[in-house]
Amino acid sequence: MLLSLDFVYVPTADVDAAAERYVTVFGARLEWKVRGMGTVVACLRTSDDGPAVLLSGHLAGENPILVYRVADYGAAVARLRAAGVADVTELEIPHGPCASFRAPGGQRMAIYELVRPGVEDHFMGRFDEPPGAPGASDASDQTS
Repeated sequence: MLLSLDFVYVPTADVDAAAERYVTVFGARLEWKVRGMGTVVACLRTSDDGPAVLLSGHLAGENPILVYRVADYGAAVARLRAAGVADVTELEIPHGPCASFRAPGGQRMAIYELVRPGVEDHFMGRFDEPPGAPGASDASDQTS
């Protein structure tokens, strides 16, 4: 059912500071950082072939969410529900439909189907500055 681990969605109180540490300590590559709707999300790569690390200022809790791609979202969600997986929450991410849930061991997981390939191109190279930073526009209100 699971094709690939594409994202590790990591909650953090200070995305800017955490992203800087990933770059300086781990040698990660910051691909984009977007501000909007009262939060910040940054995408980092620690390798060319592993999942992207998404640092998020709005994600509740302390544990990351492992986000896996599936070939058929509807069938995958039906399979989760048939298996008795509780609290399957459906939502939409830029890439397509997504469902989050807890694995039997309590781990936070999500599945999504890539229905909008190339959506990452929209964000690639975008680095929204904090409000009030030199040269920053009022990026806090951006929604795209």
